[in-house]
Amino acid sequence: MQYVYSCRHCEHHEIETPIQTAPRPKSVIPGSFASPSILAHIMTQKYVEGLPLYRQEKQFQRMGMPLSRQTFANWMIKGAEQWLSVLYHRMHEHLLELDIIHADETTLQVLQEPRRPATSTSYLWRYQTGIEGPAIILYEYQETRAGESPKHFLNSFQGYLQVDGYAGYHQVPNVTLVGCWAHARRGFTDAIRSMPANSVKPVTATEGLNFCNQLFAVERKLKKRKPEIRYEERLKQSKPILDAFLSWLQKQKQHVLPKSAIGKAIAYCLNQWDKLVAFLEDGRLEIDHNRSERSIKSVVIGRKNWLFANTPQGARASAIIYSIVETAKANRLHPYYYLRYLFEKLPNMDLSDKHALDQMLPWSTTLPVSCIAFDQLTK
Repeated sequence: MQYVYSCRHCEHHEIETPIQTAPRPKSVIPGSFASPSILAHIMTQKYVEGLPLYRQEKQFQRMGMPLSRQTFANWMIKGAEQWLSVLYHRMHEHLLELDIIHADETTLQVLQEPRRPATSTSYLWRYQTGIEGPAIILYEYQETRAGESPKHFLNSFQGYLQVDGYAGYHQVPNVTLVGCWAHARRGFTDAIRSMPANSVKPVTATEGLNFCNQLFAVERKLKKRKPEIRYEERLKQSKPILDAFLSWLQKQKQHVLPKSAIGKAIAYCLNQWDKLVAFLEDGRLEIDHNRSERSIKSVVIGRKNWLFANTPQGARASAIIYSIVETAKANRLHPYYYLRYLFEKLPNMDLSDKHALDQMLPWSTTLPVSCIAFDQLTK
């Protein structure tokens, strides 16, 4: 939209009317039909609603707009690389300044990776803030699951890194790894389920599960308490349970088959013990990794619909877009209106001005009301 201004007083009195034309706003993708609204719509449909580009192509065709999925794909890449990537890197800088980060990864198929068959498995790594600080969720595409990926992404981070039991995170320097009690508990529930229905009650697995449930019961009581109180209460309530559990694990290890389900559950706890008890060190830490697993579900659901990325460039663009929309949702923004706002403003900003960029981040208090999710406005 380009505004044109004239003097109504001069026009009314039939004298010379000066006319001033405001500068034309820069296009989000010069030389294309892409407007901020249509670009935001297509991104939201794919990365929030899980609607593949080929189905959106047919929708637009039915409305009399013969736009191809290749055009849409190019728009996604250009929108992500040219504009959203600037916010992505700024969010990355903010993430590394915090004390606690959750990390996880999920698979992704990319068809045209150099020197790799189309059936190769690639990965989207996900990094997220904990209970403190602004909600930040970042995804990064990598060809492999090697520990070099989190090591590089978290290069300057020093703090607590909450993860599952994957050994690749051991390569990240200067961090304290925090384990996941949900994974530890799952080993005992799996052992119970693996027993035949008519078998004797699996006493050992049930005892192990009870220890885990006691820890989660303490956490439920402390959920809304301040971190410093949670820290003190964990030492009083959770540490005795952990001490008793460790003694039980060491004793039971001598009486179970290592490759049995209960043997694997016990071995997991013992191998991860220093990470499983690390949550006692800080009241801001969580007992499990469920925060991370919940956040990655949107990618898993979307992947079931669009199945794969065609190129590494497209995979990187998808990681950036997912980062923006998931962080927007976590900060209670409406993804479509937030994306539209970004594509209206970013092309006309000085992208080297970090202060100005901070005003565009999903947790900024200067964002317009139109970006806030409707359910938040009605509260």
